[in-house]
Amino acid sequence: MKCWFINHFQTIKEKLTKVAYSVNNIPIRLTAERWSHIVENHEDIAGYSYEVLETIEKPTWVFTGDENELWAVKPISQKKAILVIYREFEDKKDGFIITAFFTKKIKKLLKRKILWQQQQ
Repeated sequence: MKCWFINHFQTIKEKLTKVAYSVNNIPIRLTAERWSHIVENHEDIAGYSYEVLETIEKPTWVFTGDENELWAVKPISQKKAILVIYREFEDKKDGFIITAFFTKKIKKLLKRKILWQQQQ
């Protein structure tokens, strides 16, 4: 019985995890628990999980972060963008989203080191 429960729980957990592939072709996980935490802190992004994943897969820019993380940015208007902060581990071919939110500080972001930029 215990083994079935663990396996069943793992299956449910996997179904609740969404994956997007970064510009480096690394799978980046977004678990239901992480999404819940993000929305708890940034309520305005609640209906934008698809856009968050799309920002990982098709960003306009990817910047260096402050602590070995990456910042994927995708403008959604002239003054507003989605910023997704994530980690990726090339050696393990794995990664995860740390947080995501809307920002109006696009000009400030452009002062950071750009690691990748969408081709025009």
